Formats: sequence, structure tokens, C-alpha cells
Amino acid sequence: MTRHGFSDAAAEAITKPDEEKIESDLRWLSEPNRHLLCWDDDAYPMLLRRIDTPPAALFIEGDPGCLWQPQIAVIGSRNPTSGGLDHAHDFSATLARQGMTITSGLASGIDTAAHTAALDAGALTIAVNGTGLDRVYPRSSQATAERIRSQGAMISELPLGSPPLRQHFPSRNRIISGLSLAVLVIEAGLNSGTLITARKAAEQGRDVFALPGSLQNPMAKGCHRLIREGARLVETTADIMQELGPLAAELQMELRQRLEISDDDQVPAMEQNESLLEDPDYARVWKVLGYEPRPVDTTIEQTGLSAREISSMLLMMELKGLVVKQRGGRYIRCNPARAET
Repeated sequence: MTRHGFSDAAAEAITKPDEEKIESDLRWLSEPNRHLLCWDDDAYPMLLRRIDTPPAALFIEGDPGCLWQPQIAVIGSRNPTSGGLDHAHDFSATLARQGMTITSGLASGIDTAAHTAALDAGALTIAVNGTGLDRVYPRSSQATAERIRSQGAMISELPLGSPPLRQHFPSRNRIISGLSLAVLVIEAGLNSGTLITARKAAEQGRDVFALPGSLQNPMAKGCHRLIREGARLVETTADIMQELGPLAAELQMELRQRLEISDDDQVPAMEQNESLLEDPDYARVWKVLGYEPRPVDTTIEQTGLSAREISSMLLMMELKGLVVKQRGGRYIRCNPARAET
């Protein structure tokens, strides 16, 4: 059950706060480099705010500004093959050097390889924890966590002291995908929790990329299933950046605006929107959308564009402030000043 977008447990915590726990949290927050970011804070990451169930608050250890950087989630098995580890490292390092922040879950295997590759490349990386930030899980990730605190951010929606309970991780995964422009699945078995994250990403309108593998590799079977379900098969980072480059640029523009960089260096928002809608495909989507929430499948049917194209275009339009995502994955226009086409 949810109330006003919050779970019953979250609503209970808000209406009946534990004073002792609050004091403990305040002591933790008094230390350098520690932050609490609430949903209504201007610094709350834009993409995460727009998912169906955004966290009410985020505990952060590190740089909260990196949550606004263009991110790709790199995820996969806790027990990968040596080839999977190599792919996680190589893809993450290259994407990091191309300006993407690598986001993952600090788990053993693919997650840790992705974080480490970004760190070694001198880039930012974000770890979304399934515990309170006063704990590191698994313990083998302690050294990696320490590096991330000084070269990115450790984040969690869970209160301090929260243990690594099984139910925490599926909920954690929606944050990993919600922060990111897309998800890259390196390796995953058929019963892997990685598939849950990938499907959640698709529900959030994110691109899902997957690496193919050997038919004899059980850790490739999950990727093959995702590809059959519509994930994009990728062989190089160029395949990914071709899709994400424009979205990353838009997010960086939003970040510059949020930091109040001089307007002289920016194109006025209306001119940006008019330029986007000069594209025939974007104009077609705009024409189909109205001022009543419209399901994505209706937009796909009426425009004749693919689900992947519509997903990418709606995210771009959302970044520009042309549309707003409503509950249930429906979209509505939010720029009535733009002339009808």
C-alpha cells in the first residue's frame, strides 16, 4: 500500500518519527561529506524524481552534485565469468572516459568491476546501497566504497543501521535505473536479479542494452532473453553513445542551468524546444500527445515509431520540459505556449 506516493512504512516514519534515531542520523550528518537530500529539494536528481516511486529522501556520502551527471547503470551477475569481468571493466572504463558516470550497486562481480574501472579512469561513479550508509555490503567492497566516497557518491534511501535484507535490493534497483539514462547488462543468468533491474528500467522509459555471449555460457542466457524481449544488442560503446549522446548533452545543459551559469552562454528554452520540434518525428509525437495523460503504447500506435524510439524521444522531451510523466507511465504536454501543429 502507498499513501501520497509513499509506502506505509515511509508514511509511518514521517508521521511518527523515532526521536532517538533522528538524533543518531543528525550526528552522522554532522560529519564532512555527508548529506540528506529530500524529494522536494532543488538538488534532488531530476531523472529520479520522475520515476513512479521516487525515494522520499537519499542519504549521500560523497559529492551530491554527481547525481545530476549523465549516468549509465552497468550491472550483472555476482558470479561472472572472467570474460564478463573483462567486458565490465572495458565498457565501463571507455564510457567513463566519454563522459558518462558509472552507476551500480556495489555488489561482488560485475558491479565492483564497473565501479573500479571508472575509478581507475579518474571518473565519477555512484554506488546505490541496499543497506544504511553506516554499513558496507558485501564487506569485501570496503576498499572500493572508500574510493567511491572520495570520487563519486555512496547513496541509500535506507535509514542508518539498516541491514542487508533480501527485500532491500529489488527496491534499491529501481534507484539504480531511475538515476540513469540507460542500463547496460553485462552478464546475467536466467534467474538473476539483474533481469528485474533491466525490466524496471524499461518500465521507467530507459534504454536497456545487453551484451550477447556464448550459447554455452549460462551467464549469457539472461542477456539473450532481454534481447529477445527488446533490449538493444551492443558490441561496442559506440552503439551506446550513439543513443545516449544527445540525452547526456541535454542533462548536462539542465545541470548548467541549475548551477545558474550565465544565460549569455545558453540558448533560450523556448528556442531549444522549437528547434527540437522541427524534427519531423518529434513533431509527430508532439501532435499525438495532448493535455490529457496518454499511454505510451497509444503514442507508439499512432506515430508508427518503435517503442525504443518513443522511449528515447519522450525522455528528451521531458528533459526539455515539453512533457511530464504521470503515474502509470502516461505522458502529458506541459508547454501550452508552444503553437499547435
